[in-house]
Amino acid sequence: MIVAVIATVVGLAALAWSADRFVDGAAAVARYLGMPALLVGMLVIGFGTSAPELVVSAFAAAGGQPELAFGNAMGSNIANIGLILGVTAVVTPVVVHRGILRKELPALLGVTVLLGILTFDKGVSRIDALILLVVLVAVIAWSISQARRSADDALAKDVEAEAVALSLSRKAAWRWLGVGLVLMVVSSRLLVWGAVGIAERLGWSDLVIGLTVVALGTSAPELASSIAAARKGENDLALGNVIGSNLFNSLGVVGLAGVISPAAVSADLVNRDIPVVLLFTVALVVFAVWPLGKGRITRIEGGLLIAAYAAYMVLVFTSA
Repeated sequence: MIVAVIATVVGLAALAWSADRFVDGAAAVARYLGMPALLVGMLVIGFGTSAPELVVSAFAAAGGQPELAFGNAMGSNIANIGLILGVTAVVTPVVVHRGILRKELPALLGVTVLLGILTFDKGVSRIDALILLVVLVAVIAWSISQARRSADDALAKDVEAEAVALSLSRKAAWRWLGVGLVLMVVSSRLLVWGAVGIAERLGWSDLVIGLTVVALGTSAPELASSIAAARKGENDLALGNVIGSNLFNSLGVVGLAGVISPAAVSADLVNRDIPVVLLFTVALVVFAVWPLGKGRITRIEGGLLIAAYAAYMVLVFTSA
C-alpha cells in the first residue's frame, strides 16, 4: 500500500511537470513550423490543460482499466467547475465575456449532453468514441474559424497572447518536446500502476479511484494556474482554461480511451457521475448569465460550486 501511494504521488508530480514541458515545447515547435498563433494558443489551452488526463486515460484503457480512464475524465470535469472555478471565483469574481456566453458555453453544454446520450446504453463503443473524436476536430475548427471572424473575441486574444509568450529557442523547443513526452509516458504508467494498487487495497473500483485521487491529481496544476491567473486579474483566462479542458476531456479523453478499449460503462457513471457533470455545466451557464447583464461569476456562486463539489465527493466516497 505504501509503495502504491508513493508511486501515485511521484507519478502525479512528474506528470504535472512533464506535461507543462511537453506542451511548451510542442507549442514552440508548432510556431517554428509556421502554424498561426491562434492555433498554437488553442494547443496550449485545449491540449495543454488536458494532457495529464489524456495520457493517463490512454494508458489506463490500454492496460484494461477503461473505467479509470472514464472516471478520470468525468472527475476532472467536475473538479474543473466545482473546485477550480469555484476557488477562482472566491479569490476574485470571474468576468464572463459576451463571446464566451454566445459560443463556448453553449458548445460545452451541447458536448456534455452528447456524451450523456452516447453513454446512455451503459457502454462506449468504438463508433461512439469515433463520433466524439470527430466532434472534437469539428469544435476546434469551429472555434478557430469563429475567433478569426471576431476581432474582439476575448478568448482568442488570451490564447494568442499566451502563445506569443512562449519564447523557447528552436533547440530548446525540440528538447522539451522530447523530454516532456518521455516523462509523461513514464509518469503516467507509474500513476496508473499506483492508483490501481490503492484501489485494490482499499476495495475501491477503478471508477472511484479515477473520479477522486487521479482526477484531483491531474487537475491540481490547473487549480494552481487558475489561482495565479485570478490574482493577476486574468480570471477570464481561467474560465477559458476550464471550458477548453472540459471540452477536451469529454471529447478527446473519453474518445481516445474508447477507441483504445471499447468497454461497458458502470451504472454509477451513467446514473450519477455524467448527470453531475451536466448539472455542474448547467450551473456554470446559469451563474454566467444571471443576473442578466452582469457577466460574472460572483464569490457567493463560487462558494456554492465548492460546497456542491464537496457534497459530491462525500457521495462518491460513501458509495465506495
